[in-house]
Amino acid sequence: MTTGLPMTVSDPALPARVRIHEVGARDGLQNEKTAVPTAVKAEFIRRLAAAGLSTVEATSFVHPKWVPQLADAEDLFPLVRDLPVRLPALVPNERGLDRALALGVREIAVFASATESFAKANLNRTVDESLALFAPTVTRAIEAGLRVRGYLSMCFGDPWEGAVPIEQVVRVTRALADMGCDELSLGDTIGVATPGHVARLLRELDGAGVPASRVAVHFHDTYGQALSNTLAALRHGVTTVDASAGGLGGCPYAKSATGNLATEDLVWMLDGLGIETGVDLAALTATSVWMAEQLGRPSPSRTVRALSHKE
Repeated sequence: MTTGLPMTVSDPALPARVRIHEVGARDGLQNEKTAVPTAVKAEFIRRLAAAGLSTVEATSFVHPKWVPQLADAEDLFPLVRDLPVRLPALVPNERGLDRALALGVREIAVFASATESFAKANLNRTVDESLALFAPTVTRAIEAGLRVRGYLSMCFGDPWEGAVPIEQVVRVTRALADMGCDELSLGDTIGVATPGHVARLLRELDGAGVPASRVAVHFHDTYGQALSNTLAALRHGVTTVDASAGGLGGCPYAKSATGNLATEDLVWMLDGLGIETGVDLAALTATSVWMAEQLGRPSPSRTVRALSHKE
Protein backbone atom coordinates (compact mmCIF):
# COMPACT_ATOMS: atom_id res chain seq x y z
CA MET A 1 0.00 0.00 0.00
CA THR A 2 1.29 3.47 -0.85
CA THR A 3 2.30 5.31 2.33
CA GLY A 4 -0.26 7.83 3.55
CA LEU A 5 -3.11 6.63 1.33
CA PRO A 6 -5.98 6.93 1.46
CA MET A 7 -5.56 10.38 2.94
CA THR A 8 -7.90 10.84 5.88
CA VAL A 9 -10.50 13.59 5.51
CA SER A 10 -13.08 13.22 8.27
CA ASP A 11 -16.73 14.20 8.09
CA PRO A 12 -18.26 15.15 11.46
CA ALA A 13 -21.71 14.22 10.15
CA LEU A 14 -20.70 10.55 9.98
CA PRO A 15 -20.30 7.97 12.76
CA ALA A 16 -16.91 7.78 14.47
CA ARG A 17 -16.88 3.98 14.30
CA VAL A 18 -18.51 1.31 12.14
CA ARG A 19 -18.81 -2.38 12.93
CA ILE A 20 -18.32 -4.54 9.85
CA HIS A 21 -20.41 -7.70 9.85
CA GLU A 22 -18.22 -9.97 7.73
CA VAL A 23 -20.30 -12.45 5.67
CA GLY A 24 -17.68 -13.91 3.33
CA ALA A 25 -17.38 -17.29 5.05
CA ARG A 26 -21.14 -17.88 4.95
CA ASP A 27 -22.90 -15.73 2.36
CA GLY A 28 -19.77 -15.58 0.24
CA LEU A 29 -19.01 -19.30 0.07
CA GLN A 30 -22.57 -20.64 -0.06
CA ASN A 31 -22.79 -19.78 -3.76
CA GLU A 32 -19.57 -21.48 -4.85
CA LYS A 33 -19.97 -24.13 -7.54
CA THR A 34 -17.24 -26.38 -6.19
CA ALA A 35 -16.86 -27.65 -2.65
CA VAL A 36 -14.59 -25.64 -0.37
CA PRO A 37 -12.82 -27.92 2.13
CA THR A 38 -13.76 -27.44 5.78
CA ALA A 39 -10.12 -26.80 6.72
CA VAL A 40 -9.94 -23.98 4.16
CA LYS A 41 -13.12 -22.40 5.52
CA ALA A 42 -11.76 -22.57 9.07
CA GLU A 43 -8.48 -20.98 8.03
CA PHE A 44 -10.38 -18.26 6.16
CA ILE A 45 -12.34 -17.43 9.32
CA ARG A 46 -9.18 -17.43 11.44
CA ARG A 47 -7.45 -15.05 9.02
CA LEU A 48 -10.46 -12.73 8.92
CA ALA A 49 -10.47 -12.58 12.72
CA ALA A 50 -6.73 -11.93 12.79
CA ALA A 51 -7.23 -9.02 10.35
CA GLY A 52 -9.37 -7.29 12.97
CA LEU A 53 -12.91 -8.18 11.97
CA SER A 54 -14.91 -8.42 15.19
CA THR A 55 -17.89 -10.23 13.66
CA VAL A 56 -17.42 -13.10 11.21
CA GLU A 57 -20.55 -14.98 10.17
CA ALA A 58 -19.33 -18.55 10.28
CA THR A 59 -21.83 -20.89 8.67
CA SER A 60 -25.47 -21.90 8.27
CA PHE A 61 -27.53 -24.65 9.85
CA VAL A 62 -29.79 -24.95 6.83
CA HIS A 63 -30.60 -28.44 5.53
CA PRO A 64 -27.71 -29.60 3.29
CA LYS A 65 -30.16 -30.27 0.45
CA TRP A 66 -30.79 -26.53 0.11
CA VAL A 67 -27.28 -25.19 0.70
CA PRO A 68 -24.84 -28.07 0.10
CA GLN A 69 -21.81 -25.78 0.39
CA LEU A 70 -22.52 -25.34 4.11
CA ALA A 71 -23.30 -28.98 4.88
CA ASP A 72 -20.18 -29.16 7.08
CA ALA A 73 -21.46 -26.79 9.80
CA GLU A 74 -21.06 -29.40 12.56
CA ASP A 75 -17.46 -30.02 11.50
CA LEU A 76 -16.55 -26.39 10.92
CA PHE A 77 -17.87 -24.57 13.97
CA PRO A 78 -15.82 -26.49 16.57
CA LEU A 79 -12.68 -25.50 14.65
CA VAL A 80 -13.33 -21.77 15.12
CA ARG A 81 -15.62 -21.35 18.13
CA ASP A 82 -12.78 -20.40 20.49
CA LEU A 83 -11.78 -17.36 18.42
CA PRO A 84 -12.19 -14.06 20.33
CA VAL A 85 -14.77 -12.67 17.90
CA ARG A 86 -18.51 -12.88 17.35
CA LEU A 87 -19.37 -15.92 15.20
CA PRO A 88 -23.05 -15.78 14.25
CA ALA A 89 -24.67 -18.55 12.22
CA LEU A 90 -27.75 -18.62 10.03
CA VAL A 91 -30.60 -20.72 11.46
CA PRO A 92 -33.78 -21.36 9.40
CA ASN A 93 -35.97 -23.13 11.97
CA GLU A 94 -36.03 -24.86 15.34
CA ARG A 95 -34.18 -27.92 14.06
CA GLY A 96 -31.36 -25.64 12.88
CA LEU A 97 -31.41 -23.90 16.26
CA ASP A 98 -31.04 -27.25 18.03
CA ARG A 99 -27.96 -28.01 15.91
CA ALA A 100 -26.48 -24.57 16.63
CA LEU A 101 -27.12 -24.75 20.38
CA ALA A 102 -25.51 -28.19 20.58
CA LEU A 103 -22.28 -26.67 19.26
CA GLY A 104 -22.25 -23.63 21.53
CA VAL A 105 -23.31 -21.00 18.97
CA ARG A 106 -24.06 -17.77 20.83
CA GLU A 107 -25.51 -15.65 18.03
CA ILE A 108 -27.93 -16.60 15.26
CA ALA A 109 -29.68 -15.02 12.29
CA VAL A 110 -33.01 -15.77 10.63
CA PHE A 111 -33.67 -14.97 6.99
CA ALA A 112 -36.96 -13.37 5.86
CA SER A 113 -38.16 -11.77 2.63
CA ALA A 114 -39.89 -8.47 1.96
CA THR A 115 -41.61 -9.96 -1.11
CA GLU A 116 -43.95 -12.88 -1.69
CA SER A 117 -42.05 -14.12 -4.77
CA PHE A 118 -38.74 -14.47 -2.97
CA ALA A 119 -40.37 -15.95 0.13
CA LYS A 120 -41.83 -18.62 -2.15
CA ALA A 121 -38.53 -19.23 -3.96
CA ASN A 122 -36.38 -19.24 -0.83
CA LEU A 123 -38.67 -20.80 1.78
CA ASN A 124 -41.64 -22.15 -0.18
CA ARG A 125 -43.90 -20.07 2.05
CA THR A 126 -45.69 -16.74 2.00
CA VAL A 127 -44.12 -13.81 3.83
CA ASP A 128 -46.47 -14.20 6.78
CA GLU A 129 -46.01 -17.98 6.87
CA SER A 130 -42.25 -17.53 6.99
CA LEU A 131 -42.55 -15.05 9.84
CA ALA A 132 -44.71 -17.54 11.74
CA LEU A 133 -42.04 -20.18 11.13
CA PHE A 134 -39.30 -17.96 12.59
CA ALA A 135 -41.21 -16.81 15.68
CA PRO A 136 -40.67 -19.89 17.90
CA THR A 137 -37.04 -20.12 16.78
CA VAL A 138 -36.40 -16.50 17.75
CA THR A 139 -38.25 -16.91 21.05
CA ARG A 140 -36.25 -20.00 22.01
CA ALA A 141 -32.96 -18.37 20.99
CA ILE A 142 -33.68 -15.31 23.14
CA GLU A 143 -34.65 -17.53 26.08
CA ALA A 144 -31.30 -19.32 25.66
CA GLY A 145 -29.50 -15.97 25.90
CA LEU A 146 -28.53 -15.72 22.22
CA ARG A 147 -28.32 -12.58 20.13
CA VAL A 148 -30.68 -12.72 17.17
CA ARG A 149 -30.31 -10.91 13.85
CA GLY A 150 -33.10 -10.69 11.31
CA TYR A 151 -32.07 -10.62 7.64
CA LEU A 152 -34.59 -9.14 5.24
CA SER A 153 -34.08 -9.79 1.53
CA MET A 154 -35.40 -7.85 -1.47
CA CYS A 155 -35.76 -4.55 0.39
CA PHE A 156 -35.09 -2.41 -2.68
CA GLY A 157 -36.21 -4.51 -5.64
CA ASP A 158 -37.23 -8.02 -6.62
CA PRO A 159 -36.37 -9.88 -9.88
CA TRP A 160 -39.95 -11.12 -10.24
CA GLU A 161 -41.96 -8.24 -8.78
CA GLY A 162 -39.80 -5.24 -9.70
CA ALA A 163 -40.04 -2.25 -7.36
CA VAL A 164 -40.90 -3.10 -3.75
CA PRO A 165 -43.15 -0.62 -1.92
CA ILE A 166 -41.37 0.94 1.02
CA GLU A 167 -44.35 0.37 3.30
CA GLN A 168 -44.12 -3.35 2.54
CA VAL A 169 -40.48 -3.42 3.67
CA VAL A 170 -41.33 -1.41 6.79
CA ARG A 171 -44.12 -3.86 7.71
CA VAL A 172 -41.90 -6.93 7.57
CA THR A 173 -38.97 -5.19 9.28
CA ARG A 174 -41.30 -4.07 12.07
CA ALA A 175 -42.57 -7.67 12.41
CA LEU A 176 -39.00 -8.96 12.84
CA ALA A 177 -38.29 -6.24 15.38
CA ASP A 178 -41.45 -7.08 17.32
CA MET A 179 -40.47 -10.74 17.23
CA GLY A 180 -37.36 -9.85 19.23
CA CYS A 181 -34.56 -9.55 16.68
CA ASP A 182 -31.82 -7.36 18.12
CA GLU A 183 -30.63 -6.21 14.72
CA LEU A 184 -32.31 -5.93 11.33
CA SER A 185 -30.15 -6.29 8.23
CA LEU A 186 -31.72 -4.67 5.16
CA GLY A 187 -30.70 -6.58 2.05
CA ASP A 188 -30.38 -5.14 -1.44
CA THR A 189 -30.31 -8.68 -2.78
CA ILE A 190 -30.11 -7.84 -6.49
CA GLY A 191 -28.14 -4.62 -6.08
CA VAL A 192 -30.71 -2.15 -7.46
CA ALA A 193 -30.81 0.38 -4.60
CA THR A 194 -29.77 3.99 -5.01
CA PRO A 195 -28.87 6.47 -2.23
CA GLY A 196 -32.16 8.36 -2.21
CA HIS A 197 -34.07 5.10 -1.90
CA VAL A 198 -31.86 4.04 1.00
CA ALA A 199 -32.37 7.34 2.84
CA ARG A 200 -36.14 7.23 2.32
CA LEU A 201 -36.44 3.67 3.65
CA LEU A 202 -34.35 4.49 6.73
CA ARG A 203 -36.49 7.58 7.44
CA GLU A 204 -39.67 5.53 7.15
CA LEU A 205 -38.28 2.83 9.44
CA ASP A 206 -37.28 5.43 12.00
CA GLY A 207 -40.83 6.78 11.91
CA ALA A 208 -42.14 3.23 12.46
CA GLY A 209 -40.05 2.77 15.59
CA VAL A 210 -37.05 0.98 14.05
CA PRO A 211 -34.14 3.38 14.62
CA ALA A 212 -30.82 3.32 12.80
CA SER A 213 -29.21 1.89 15.94
CA ARG A 214 -31.04 -1.40 15.26
CA VAL A 215 -30.37 -1.44 11.53
CA ALA A 216 -27.57 -2.92 9.44
CA VAL A 217 -27.26 -2.61 5.68
CA HIS A 218 -26.34 -5.36 3.23
CA PHE A 219 -25.63 -4.12 -0.28
CA HIS A 220 -24.73 -5.95 -3.46
CA ASP A 221 -22.67 -4.16 -6.09
CA THR A 222 -24.57 -5.27 -9.21
CA TYR A 223 -24.88 -1.71 -10.57
CA GLY A 224 -21.83 -0.27 -8.79
CA GLN A 225 -23.92 1.48 -6.13
CA ALA A 226 -22.93 -0.40 -2.96
CA LEU A 227 -20.51 2.20 -1.56
CA SER A 228 -22.79 5.12 -2.45
CA ASN A 229 -25.67 3.38 -0.73
CA THR A 230 -23.50 2.63 2.30
CA LEU A 231 -22.52 6.28 2.60
CA ALA A 232 -26.21 7.26 2.48
CA ALA A 233 -26.91 4.82 5.31
CA LEU A 234 -24.00 6.16 7.39
CA ARG A 235 -25.34 9.69 6.99
CA HIS A 236 -28.60 8.46 8.49
CA GLY A 237 -26.75 7.05 11.52
CA VAL A 238 -26.36 3.38 10.60
CA THR A 239 -23.18 1.98 12.18
CA THR A 240 -23.28 -1.69 11.13
CA VAL A 241 -22.45 -2.63 7.55
CA ASP A 242 -22.39 -6.12 6.06
CA ALA A 243 -19.57 -6.90 3.66
CA SER A 244 -17.79 -9.89 2.18
CA ALA A 245 -14.02 -10.26 2.01
CA GLY A 246 -12.90 -10.13 -1.58
CA GLY A 247 -16.45 -9.41 -2.76
CA LEU A 248 -17.42 -13.08 -2.58
CA GLY A 249 -21.02 -14.17 -2.87
CA GLY A 250 -24.36 -13.78 -4.51
CA CYS A 251 -27.63 -15.54 -3.81
CA PRO A 252 -28.48 -19.07 -5.01
CA TYR A 253 -32.18 -18.22 -5.20
CA ALA A 254 -31.82 -14.90 -7.08
CA LYS A 255 -29.72 -15.48 -10.18
CA SER A 256 -29.43 -11.74 -10.94
CA ALA A 257 -27.63 -11.17 -7.63
CA THR A 258 -23.92 -10.57 -8.05
CA GLY A 259 -21.25 -10.23 -5.39
CA ASN A 260 -21.60 -8.57 -2.05
CA LEU A 261 -19.93 -5.28 -1.23
CA ALA A 262 -16.25 -6.14 -0.87
CA THR A 263 -14.98 -5.62 2.67
CA GLU A 264 -11.70 -4.16 1.37
CA ASP A 265 -13.53 -1.56 -0.73
CA LEU A 266 -15.60 -0.62 2.31
CA VAL A 267 -12.55 -0.36 4.60
CA TRP A 268 -10.70 1.82 2.07
CA MET A 269 -13.63 4.27 2.03
CA LEU A 270 -14.04 4.23 5.81
CA ASP A 271 -10.29 4.70 6.38
CA GLY A 272 -10.38 7.72 4.10
CA LEU A 273 -13.28 9.15 6.11
CA GLY A 274 -11.43 8.63 9.38
CA ILE A 275 -14.04 6.13 10.58
CA GLU A 276 -12.67 3.46 12.91
CA THR A 277 -13.24 -0.21 12.03
CA GLY A 278 -10.40 -1.99 13.79
CA VAL A 279 -9.54 -3.72 10.51
CA ASP A 280 -5.99 -4.01 9.16
CA LEU A 281 -6.53 -3.46 5.44
CA ALA A 282 -3.22 -5.00 4.41
CA ALA A 283 -3.90 -8.18 6.40
CA LEU A 284 -7.45 -8.35 5.06
CA THR A 285 -6.24 -7.93 1.48
CA ALA A 286 -3.69 -10.70 1.96
CA THR A 287 -6.48 -12.94 3.28
CA SER A 288 -8.64 -12.31 0.23
CA VAL A 289 -5.71 -12.94 -2.11
CA TRP A 290 -5.11 -16.24 -0.30
CA MET A 291 -8.79 -17.19 -0.56
CA ALA A 292 -8.89 -16.30 -4.24
CA GLU A 293 -5.98 -18.71 -4.75
CA GLN A 294 -7.97 -21.44 -2.98
CA LEU A 295 -10.94 -20.77 -5.27
CA GLY A 296 -8.79 -20.58 -8.40
CA ARG A 297 -9.87 -17.15 -9.59
CA PRO A 298 -9.01 -13.49 -8.89
CA SER A 299 -10.94 -11.43 -6.38
CA PRO A 300 -13.55 -9.07 -7.88
CA SER A 301 -12.69 -6.44 -5.25
CA ARG A 302 -11.13 -3.36 -6.85
CA THR A 303 -9.18 -2.60 -3.70
CA VAL A 304 -7.77 -6.12 -3.48
CA ARG A 305 -6.66 -5.90 -7.10
CA ALA A 306 -5.11 -2.47 -6.64
CA LEU A 307 -3.24 -3.33 -3.43
CA SER A 308 -2.05 -6.74 -4.60
CA HIS A 309 -0.95 -5.58 -8.07
CA LYS A 310 2.63 -6.47 -8.90
CA GLU A 311 4.52 -4.23 -11.26
